Amino acid sequence: MSDIIAQLEAKRAEAMLGGGQKRIDSQHAKGKLTARERIDILLDEDSFEEIDMYVEHNCVDFGMDAQHIPGDGVVTGSGTINGRLVFVFSQDFTVFGGSLSERHAEKICKVLDNAMKVGAPVIGINDSGGARIQEGVASLGGYADVFQKNVLASGVIPQLSLIMGPCAGGAVYSPAMTDFIFMVKDSSYMFVTGPDVVKTVTNEIVTQEELGGAVTHTTKTSVADVAYENDIEALLAARDFIDFMPLSNREEVPERPTADPWDRLEESLDTLIPDNANQPYDMHEVIRKMVDEGDFFEVQPAHAGNIICGFGRMEGATVGVVANQPMVLAGCLDINASKKAARFVRYCDAFNIPIITLVDVPGFLPGTSQEHNGIIKHGAKLLFAYAEATVPKITIITRKAYGGAYDVMASKHLRGDLNYAWPTAEIAVMGAKGAVEIIFRGKTPEEIAEKTQEYEARFANPFIAAQKGFIDEVILPHSTRRRVALGLRKLRNKQLENPWKKHDNIPL
Repeated sequence: MSDIIAQLEAKRAEAMLGGGQKRIDSQHAKGKLTARERIDILLDEDSFEEIDMYVEHNCVDFGMDAQHIPGDGVVTGSGTINGRLVFVFSQDFTVFGGSLSERHAEKICKVLDNAMKVGAPVIGINDSGGARIQEGVASLGGYADVFQKNVLASGVIPQLSLIMGPCAGGAVYSPAMTDFIFMVKDSSYMFVTGPDVVKTVTNEIVTQEELGGAVTHTTKTSVADVAYENDIEALLAARDFIDFMPLSNREEVPERPTADPWDRLEESLDTLIPDNANQPYDMHEVIRKMVDEGDFFEVQPAHAGNIICGFGRMEGATVGVVANQPMVLAGCLDINASKKAARFVRYCDAFNIPIITLVDVPGFLPGTSQEHNGIIKHGAKLLFAYAEATVPKITIITRKAYGGAYDVMASKHLRGDLNYAWPTAEIAVMGAKGAVEIIFRGKTPEEIAEKTQEYEARFANPFIAAQKGFIDEVILPHSTRRRVALGLRKLRNKQLENPWKKHDNIPL
């Protein structure tokens, strides 16, 4: 017995050391943590239970039969974050560069299977040189197996990817199919083909960071959601983020105690809207004064800033918030904003997270660039997402809600449950001046000015929409939190089902 125990301890020590101290030192020299150090920070202390520690690859080609390291480049298992179960895999760059082998892939698939069985989130920490070339097609098959599991898990359990090193070629598609991606500046990157291939094929000279770094993917491409300064920041943010998530689509949203009164009044909101209709204000202020303790986790903050998406809490329970941002492009909806918000709305709907929508939208962004790049189809994504969503939907129009953009932003016509407006709301087909110039084409400037005042007096308010029942109530801005909290209480047992279908055909 003592021999077996000694053998076990030796195997365990070998697995814990990964690729050896020299490679661990190299990882630290790059400002990166090791796979196990990352898990220690991510999970509650002493909660991690590892599985498949002793798994080794089965490759015999190119001298691989002489190189066996227990764990085969990925650490897998489960633990807790603030006492709630999560499953995790963390690729180990010190072992064969974190490259994916057939056995490595099987370990990741097992984690996804286990998480699906019990209903718990999966957090994948990616730091890999890609497919293990020595294994050839077996490695590619491993990737495809992981992709299939990601797809089956989508909408069933939350999936979060942390990119903490290289992620190239086929490796990028697994994170891309998860729900959210966090990256680390200057040490992580994602691309299908690297700078060398790009240079060979297109003669473009580009660095890894420019091509697929954290800043590129959180500002330009929207592939990733948030970029952090280092591994530790990203891991601590992941802990905060998972706190907002339900364990699965079968569970209620998590609730945590709060001392913030549900009926707290915010008098400052009564003077937030400027007298000049063309002057912006920061919609973040409305969000932070509405949610519990001002705690708001924004996703994609550096991309499509004209719309804000993120998670907060009301009376301790998670809510999703979508809000037009007048500070950027006057809050217009464009292609990027539509795609960003549509995916966020669909995520909330998949996991039974109520959606609060704050509206100040003058319309869709005009221009040939938008039209030629498909604003019609991309705008339809957001419309489709709101229309199919069956979770509680509460909408507050703070100022402008013009044209088709009024319809799109969770209007009563898209099964909005409670649609409120501030007294400053203007709900119309378009702005007064533009409308009058069309209706009274050919009139003198004086007549146009007079008719514009007339149009504003009639439509630059929420009452016409309220008369038709499109607005449930005109509320005072300071009571926004109270009205939303009451609304969510009423809608807690909401039941609404879409017609049976295999799946819908959203305009992708």
